Amino acid sequence: MQPPPQDHPPAGTTAPGALRVLVVDDDPTVAEVVAGYLERDGYTVDRAEDGPGALERAGVFRPDLVVLDLMLPGMDGLEVCRRLRVKGPVPVIMLTARGDEDDRILGLEVGADDYVTKPFSPRELVLRVESVLRRSHAARAPESVATLGAAGLWVDLVARRATKGGTELALTLREFDLLAFLLRHPGQAFGREELMREVWGWEFGDLSTVTVHVRRLRGKVEDDPARPRLIQTVWGLGYRLDVPDEEAGPRGAADPSSVRTPPDTHASRRDRVPPRAEG
Repeated sequence: MQPPPQDHPPAGTTAPGALRVLVVDDDPTVAEVVAGYLERDGYTVDRAEDGPGALERAGVFRPDLVVLDLMLPGMDGLEVCRRLRVKGPVPVIMLTARGDEDDRILGLEVGADDYVTKPFSPRELVLRVESVLRRSHAARAPESVATLGAAGLWVDLVARRATKGGTELALTLREFDLLAFLLRHPGQAFGREELMREVWGWEFGDLSTVTVHVRRLRGKVEDDPARPRLIQTVWGLGYRLDVPDEEAGPRGAADPSSVRTPPDTHASRRDRVPPRAEG
């Protein structure tokens, strides 16, 4: 493992205009390496070693993104993520030393935007941070069409609000982006790889991420998630948003070809951080 870069400001020092990342990990080696790579790329980094400390530092530091270890003393990463979500929509990337798919899916279900399994490449993690932040900031940018809607669902792209039958939906960042994308393309089927590329901005990753978010979104927009009427599974391909025939007209003035997507990113697999022993 290569040591982190040495020419960077102390953790928590704010550089003018720099985005802020809170790194939460009780393994000092992992925290130091991750912070070093992020600081080298121009981020301002603060650190916490446990769950309560993470919540305290988040309140003071006001991070633009949190890199959060799943296994923490005092309070695990899942509970920290839940409490962060109550306070606001800060993006979260979960770190886990476990390869169990159930742990990864549970992290996504509590609102994490991405996860990285140890051992991992710090350079890959930086690219994931860039991707999540890019999507987060692009989501806040004004669009040529203010609203999209169909079948009682409406999204306000400027205010980042979604409603069903006039009732506001509590959507995570990715759930909102996924719903908006499907509303732009009613009746069109998309594979999970394509959704991962168009909605997440990733060229690689675990496709269960898409599956989990579709399931969560169905739970919020369908009258009966077990028998979805809107978000249909296209067997052997992926998913499609169905709307009643009388609503099949344009949902807005936006030309789908004008929707911007982030540039492709490919991560190096070198400089891997060793997994922490769990006991």
